[in-house]
Amino acid sequence: MTYAQDTRPLLNRRLAEFGTTIFAEMSALAVRTGAVNLGQGFPDTDGPESVREAAVRALRDGHGNQYPPGPGVPELREAVAEHQQRFYGRTVDPDTEVLVTAGATEAIAASLLALVEPGDEVIALEPYYDSYAAAVAMAGGTRVPVTLRPAEEPDGTRRFRLDLDELRDAVTDRTRLILLNTPHNPTGTVLTREELAAVAELCVERDLLAVTDEVYEHLVFEGEHLPLASFPGMRERTVTIGSAGKTFSFTGWKVGWVTGTAPLVAAVRSAKQYLTFVSAGPFQYAVAEALRLPDSHFDGLREDHRAKRDLLTRGLADAGFGVFRTAGTYFVTADIRPLGAEDGTAFCLSLPERCGVVAVPTQVFYDHEREGAPFVRFAFCKRDEVLRDAVGRLKSGLS
Repeated sequence: MTYAQDTRPLLNRRLAEFGTTIFAEMSALAVRTGAVNLGQGFPDTDGPESVREAAVRALRDGHGNQYPPGPGVPELREAVAEHQQRFYGRTVDPDTEVLVTAGATEAIAASLLALVEPGDEVIALEPYYDSYAAAVAMAGGTRVPVTLRPAEEPDGTRRFRLDLDELRDAVTDRTRLILLNTPHNPTGTVLTREELAAVAELCVERDLLAVTDEVYEHLVFEGEHLPLASFPGMRERTVTIGSAGKTFSFTGWKVGWVTGTAPLVAAVRSAKQYLTFVSAGPFQYAVAEALRLPDSHFDGLREDHRAKRDLLTRGLADAGFGVFRTAGTYFVTADIRPLGAEDGTAFCLSLPERCGVVAVPTQVFYDHEREGAPFVRFAFCKRDEVLRDAVGRLKSGLS
């Protein structure tokens, strides 16, 4: 007798298009070839010693070694609320409007699982971080990409820009929410006040929710970071996501958070509690101390990464790439067409053997793959000597 499960694929059809993430694939390739890994976005140095010691102290003192409270330890929720007030003048209730998550990735997944019904449309700016598509699929939603397109500025620099008319045209009667990422990974775009105001007006006009991924909020080199939730009409319809990994260089701790009105946070918590329940107990206490570091930490982080951006940008241009200006995040997008190539995936797969450097093909972050085919992403959250080594290898190997 043949049973249905003999022929039915094991993987849920919603996830059938998703395999191993590109970051794992390219990092494994870097290890296998001994290449400099500028593909996956993780720092190669740890964050502040005081924050590491806070984690050790929490472990030794027995803080968080057992299940922490479901919404997160009070110390961290209070620190998140203080952070919002300190940097953006936003008042957030730490008891009802903050939820601690297992990094931003869980925050995104829990938000979409909570807020999206099967058949709802979710608009995301393309190219997008790969977990967005998977999270929309798991929620049963339909992703609707709005493409950020290359544009040349009056000063001759190249950036990726949002077409607001295209965004408006993407909204239908089935649209539930806009999933927004600014500063934007992988393009390095930082949405302007005018662009965010237009997004807010659209959300209010069409009664849309917004989920905003703002994990690179302290890595803005040009312009300013403005939370969408601070715009008129958006507080009650926006879930804002933050993370400690990018700001404090402890990506392995996986400590993120959601802020929003009490009803929104309660909805996200309903989904989150059945994903990880709780996580990172001792690290939550350490991140609470990290968020209260003086301005010098946040200023130093930004300026240090600005210098790294400039180092890598110059090096890529000297190696023959067309380079897009990065206004935020710790990534640079490069155009391979000046090098005589057009397929970013093939280019990145050959780059470790050719130059001893790993990058990520941007086209894997697109539904419209041809739009992203000639672009590749490099991470500059590395030590200066590593970046110089990578630049030297690229210049030598591509000459």
